[in-house]
Amino acid sequence: MALLTKKDASLITDPLADNNPITIQVLGICSALAITAELKASIVMAIAVMFVLGLGNVVISLMRNVIPGKIRIIVQLIVVAALVIVVDQVLKAFAYELSKTLSVFVGLIITNCIIMGRFEAFALANGPWRSFLDGIGNSMGYGLILVIVGFFRELLGSGTLLGYKVLGDPITKTGLYATGYENNGFMIIPPAALIVIGIIIWVQRSKNVALIEDN
Repeated sequence: MALLTKKDASLITDPLADNNPITIQVLGICSALAITAELKASIVMAIAVMFVLGLGNVVISLMRNVIPGKIRIIVQLIVVAALVIVVDQVLKAFAYELSKTLSVFVGLIITNCIIMGRFEAFALANGPWRSFLDGIGNSMGYGLILVIVGFFRELLGSGTLLGYKVLGDPITKTGLYATGYENNGFMIIPPAALIVIGIIIWVQRSKNVALIEDN
C-alpha cells in the first residue's frame, strides 16, 4: 500500500507550484522582503517555518475537537508562539550570529499569515497526518520562493552565495570583476525582493494561463 494517496501527495505538491502561498495566495510577503538578502538566512527561515507549521498543524489537529470556538485563535497563537520560542532558542544556541541577523523576524513567524491560515483552514478540519502533510507542503512552497529570491539577491547584490565569493573578489578585481562587472547594490535592499517575486509570478502565469485572474 502506498504511503501517500494521490490526494495526500497533492497536499505537498500543489503549494510548490499552482497554489504557492507566496506567489498565488500572496501570503508571507513580509519575510520574503526582509530576510532574503542572504541565502543562508532564507534557508534557515524556510526550515524554521517548516518546523513550526508542520508540527503546529499536527498539534492543532489533535486538539481540534476540544478547542472552544471562541478562543481558537488564542490557542493557535499559544501553540505557534511555543514552537517559535523553541526555534529561537535553538538558533541562539547553535547559530548565534545568524540568530542576530534574523533577530525580530523569527519572532514574527508567530504572526505569519501562512501559519495561522493553515491552522484555521486545514488543521481544524482534518486529521493529524493530512495536517502534517499540508503543513510541510505549504512551508516547502514558502521556502522555495525564499530560497530562489535569496539566491538571486545575494548573488547579484553581493557576488556571494552562502557567504562564499563565487564571482571573484571585487576588491582585487579577480574573476568576473576583472571584466568590469560590479555588484548591483539595489538587490540587497527589500524592494528588490518584490521585483524578483514579480518575475517569478510572471513566469509562473506564463506557463499556466489558468492562474491568470480575470479583471
